[in-house]
Amino acid sequence: MRKKVLKFGGTSVGSIERIVYAANIVKKEHSEGNQIIVVVSAMSGKTNELISQSNSISKKFNKRELDVLLSSGEQVTSSLMAGALNDMGVKSKSWMSWQIPIITTGEHTNARIENINVEKINAYLSAGGVAVIPGFQGVSKSGEINTIGRGGSDATAVAIAKIFNTDSCEIYTDVDGVYSTDPNKIPVAKKIDKISYEEMLELSSLGAKVMQSSAVQTAMMHDIPLQVRSTFTERQGTEISNQENIDYTKIVTGVAYSKDDAKITLIGVQDKPGVAANIFEPLGKNQINIDMVIQNVSSDGKTTDLTFTIKRNDFKKTIDALNSNKNIKFKNLNHTEKVSKISVVGAGMVTTPGVTFRMFRALADENINILAISTSEIKISVIINENDTLRAVKKLHTTFDLD
Repeated sequence: MRKKVLKFGGTSVGSIERIVYAANIVKKEHSEGNQIIVVVSAMSGKTNELISQSNSISKKFNKRELDVLLSSGEQVTSSLMAGALNDMGVKSKSWMSWQIPIITTGEHTNARIENINVEKINAYLSAGGVAVIPGFQGVSKSGEINTIGRGGSDATAVAIAKIFNTDSCEIYTDVDGVYSTDPNKIPVAKKIDKISYEEMLELSSLGAKVMQSSAVQTAMMHDIPLQVRSTFTERQGTEISNQENIDYTKIVTGVAYSKDDAKITLIGVQDKPGVAANIFEPLGKNQINIDMVIQNVSSDGKTTDLTFTIKRNDFKKTIDALNSNKNIKFKNLNHTEKVSKISVVGAGMVTTPGVTFRMFRALADENINILAISTSEIKISVIINENDTLRAVKKLHTTFDLD
């Protein structure tokens, strides 16, 4: 007997017909003698609908009430899934986060799972039942409902796999695995059979939407193998595991892109110790995540220019924080929201020289200007003009033999 987590994303449960289809997968796994914990997302589009409804009342809708509102989407799906399973003759029960409970810590709309009580669920599994749990949410120690950020159902599934010590964690989506880039935009993209935690974490954080990055990070920290597969086909999916299990044949594993970045340049900043800290401290206090940072070499020893990138939805908050910061002085502030981040990712880059040159030469051949650069052992990212995004992705996909 094996204990498994099966997580179904929003598109996999996007209609009653799809919920029934997913329930048949659960029934098959359960009939093979496995103990099954199902984690579900809200039906596709439901969370956006609820956000729109809250915005129609107020653009500053109370965060506590927003958590109560948004958590309802997954609760509806979990009840429908349990109902479908019972109708098929499979003993099943939906559990709200406060009934288990799933204990969270942190602020509303961006909490973290701290612990999960296993007693009730394990007893139910031992009695032959399938437990269906809504993802994306938990309850604080004071009894408040918290959500854990967009894509949080992945994080719920991995946390359950860790705490319940399951044999596997399978992520069901509308695609049959992780691809070398977005197959909807680049039709020649190839499915990746095996990928390391490190590569998947980079791809997730850089724009690949198959899995939430914090879920991948948790899996990597606790060495929890993941399977990403399609709800609607029986094709083998993508295995996400540690690098020791992977035989690398390509230098670059994938090309990721995101179109939700913005670039800000402070011109004429004082060139002395402590200035960068004064710039970024209030941004950190405002929960603004900084990505790339570039500081030019001072030509006069007195002033320099500082460029950094942020998420586009933090743009106005960032500008307001900079303009109200009395601890820094600058001559001018330039900014643009029309940029994209393009990244090549691959563990094979660690031992292969010349990858940076090949990437930059490929973009130059397409007359694509690089606005900012960031690198790590297994990643090279550049900021370019948004209009050049798909042309850059296609060129890099070909350059690194991923077609």
